[in-house]
Amino acid sequence: MISVIEALNHVLALAKPLAAEPIALEHAVDRILAQAVIADRNQPPFAASAMDGYAVSAADLSVGRKKWNVIGEAAAGHKFDSPVGVGQATRIFTGAPMPLGTDHVLIQEHVTAECGSITITEGPNDKAHVRPAGGDFAVGYELTAPRRLTPQDIALMASMNLSHPMLSCKPQVAIIATGDELVQPGETPREDQIIASNTYGLAAMLQRVGAETRILPIARDRLGSLAEAFALTKGADLIITIGGASVGDHDLVAQAAVEFGMLQSFYKVAMRPGKPLMAGHMADIPIIGLPGNPVSAMVCGEVFVVPLVQKMLGLPSGPRERLSAPLARDLPANGPREHYMRGKIIGGTLDVEQRQDSSLLTVLNSANVLVVHQANAPALPRGTLVDYISIVTPEHG
Repeated sequence: MISVIEALNHVLALAKPLAAEPIALEHAVDRILAQAVIADRNQPPFAASAMDGYAVSAADLSVGRKKWNVIGEAAAGHKFDSPVGVGQATRIFTGAPMPLGTDHVLIQEHVTAECGSITITEGPNDKAHVRPAGGDFAVGYELTAPRRLTPQDIALMASMNLSHPMLSCKPQVAIIATGDELVQPGETPREDQIIASNTYGLAAMLQRVGAETRILPIARDRLGSLAEAFALTKGADLIITIGGASVGDHDLVAQAAVEFGMLQSFYKVAMRPGKPLMAGHMADIPIIGLPGNPVSAMVCGEVFVVPLVQKMLGLPSGPRERLSAPLARDLPANGPREHYMRGKIIGGTLDVEQRQDSSLLTVLNSANVLVVHQANAPALPRGTLVDYISIVTPEHG
């Protein structure tokens, strides 16, 4: 039995970052930018009016001029091509290029216009109301990678005239639930059967961090059925099995995986829940065998599978980020295995759930953190700072 950090290091060693592919901007949000994007143009590419008004030369204002002849018009997408001289102005609208010879916009509220000329009526505005060329970004501006793309990133890349950024390929994850006791949601179980739940929870978790998942048919507790399930994993970048990784007479996953070519990296981790965890690779494809208890599978997904998927996406990989907060109540002493306890952050303190049985999905559902109770830790009084991991959410993906 190895430590959590040793197991994680073994898991992360099973895979490398996947290749990148060009993806259209409209499909790029929440994907991982694999290659930095460098601007090859200024934005805006020209000095532009920030207001509706009249473009003039600031030099005219400096000598006290009050009246100008209007010689043309500039609108967004329609520049005024002729130079503007002393005592001359052009009608201009927001976003239009500033004509040659102008560098100041008199806003229309400050002038009166009649007979082809304008006259200042309220004094020249102090601001030039001109957006300089490159005022947003200039040639050479870099949007760094890797990064999970936000809507703001998408807008920025569009303004950089980039239509198909290079994004990390999504890991294809095949998920196999095992056990004669399981049926799919929506089916009618016998009295001695239960619904396969952790398959769907894990699929959702991994989709949220950037993977594509395939839920395969439930494998029964027979080597032949397990072999059929493994045969369906063709094309997967990662294989996850759930259940059957322990040492009971009906726990056959490891045996079936070995017969199918798996080279095992480790088996059993000093953690609660999640001790019967297995990992290895099959023809260079990582395979992780998760425990069958629903909470155990989900906790191991948070601790081990999420970092592995992040590595495959080209993101920084390693242990999940740990934060700390004071305990809201006393915490009993812990045994020899690191305990990942379900809890909630309430008012800046950690409220650890009283019931920690690894079959209780309602407890996991009400939690938003995993409180890390160190191995062999003594009883901890209320107020003690304790580490925790945020459960995968849209903000912690």
